[in-house]
Amino acid sequence: MSRIGKLPITVPEGVEINISDDNVIIVKGKLGELQQQINKDMTLKLEDATLTIKRPSESKEHKALHGLSRALINNMVIGVSEGYSIVQELVGVGYKASATGQVLELALGYSHSIFLELPPEVSVETITERGKNPSITLKSHDKQLIGQVAAKIRSFRKPEPYKGKGILYKGEQIRRKAGKAAAE
Repeated sequence: MSRIGKLPITVPEGVEINISDDNVIIVKGKLGELQQQINKDMTLKLEDATLTIKRPSESKEHKALHGLSRALINNMVIGVSEGYSIVQELVGVGYKASATGQVLELALGYSHSIFLELPPEVSVETITERGKNPSITLKSHDKQLIGQVAAKIRSFRKPEPYKGKGILYKGEQIRRKAGKAAAE
């Protein structure tokens, strides 16, 4: 059996799960509501405060879908109960970030500022302290959406290996390269 797929999902208090006939699962919690279509072959059972997922056969496809289904549902349960946050740092001279409502303004060394309108499910906070790199904090109950937004922000200025400038995830280590050796 799939090591991930066979693990039961414990449903915390305050989280409500509804499973329809066509395997559409709806998870409601204090932070929001998420829904996901699960493969029709998977069998979902909700007993007490535990959700288990069973697969019909030992085929390679069913094994893969078993673990995937469990991971997606678990991410939804954690999202609506605790939420997710991603912190990114802007490393570079003159790099700035500011948020006005759902619009994020980035100054990343280009001749123009970049304006990014964020989905309503994602909240953004920017911190600029003297002597530290500016940082962007994204918060949401949807793990897939917050990851996609963070990847989009990072794509505006990926970290480069020579000086380490760019948009980095908090705690990320960049593999550095030696520059060109001086000619003698």
